Amino acid sequence: MDLSIVVPLYNEEESIPELYQWIDRVMKENNFTYEVIFVNDGSTDRSWEIIERLKDNNSNIKGIKFRRNYGKSPALFCGFEQAEGDVVITMDADMQDSPDEIPGLYQMITSEGYDMVSGWKKKRYDPLSKTLPTKLFNATARRVSGIKNLHDFNCGLKAYRKDVVKNIEVYGEMHRYIPYLAKNAGFNRIGEKIVQHQARKFGTTKFGGWNRFFNGYLDLLSLWFLSRFGIKPMHFFGLLGSLMFIFGFIAVIIVGATKLYNMYNGMPYRLVTDSPYFYLSLTAMIIGTQLFLTGFIGELIARNSTERNNYQIEKVI
Repeated sequence: MDLSIVVPLYNEEESIPELYQWIDRVMKENNFTYEVIFVNDGSTDRSWEIIERLKDNNSNIKGIKFRRNYGKSPALFCGFEQAEGDVVITMDADMQDSPDEIPGLYQMITSEGYDMVSGWKKKRYDPLSKTLPTKLFNATARRVSGIKNLHDFNCGLKAYRKDVVKNIEVYGEMHRYIPYLAKNAGFNRIGEKIVQHQARKFGTTKFGGWNRFFNGYLDLLSLWFLSRFGIKPMHFFGLLGSLMFIFGFIAVIIVGATKLYNMYNGMPYRLVTDSPYFYLSLTAMIIGTQLFLTGFIGELIARNSTERNNYQIEKVI
């Protein structure tokens, strides 16, 4: 199979039929063998009924229905598990991503040797409340991830070599950082393609601008920490804890030595327990010990959460 097109959706009943017709036309024009995987993320409208109806008449449609709303990352994770195509395309269901871009993305993967290609909506129709946080977010993501050639990390329209989606774990809200996840998994040929941004035809956006901005920074910090210390948390907590413990221990020795020196030379002195530096030193030693133990415990449980991607799927067609 040439292509798997994964479409996560939430309450997009108006756009699904038209989107599929558009995808089907592009696939036939280019003689692609393909499948479209609609992932219904707990929609409360008629989205699933429409997917089932389309499935009855089209064997190249697959559907996954969540019992409740989990978010875009879980939807992509489950879609990636089902994907069978040599190239996997992700796109949003709101028709702001153009299926006409798919052949170009496919060509960059198959002929130009990219592992992943991310779309860049250079000209956008979104309001300022969404575009401004997006620009700030992308600037930070480029700096932290080291992927300097991407302008739009969170563009829903992306293409992947099949090996990429089978070897990355998209969870929580990490869909924003799939290029970073791919890089951490060893897929370094990451490209970008300028794509057309369609004005929304039905409904309203399901994602807030500033809320996404703040959550995105927290997720980026988590991903950076996991990529640096996720496998070896002792390298972070153990080092920091050891330094604090040593600092506190040396400070205690200095406080005690100062008292003995004053006693030996007949100078006024006070009890060690009367010095505030003694308690600050003990606090540093205790915190250092706690950080060290945190690193040790982190080593034992690192990356062993078996329930992270356990989602309640009501139906698969």
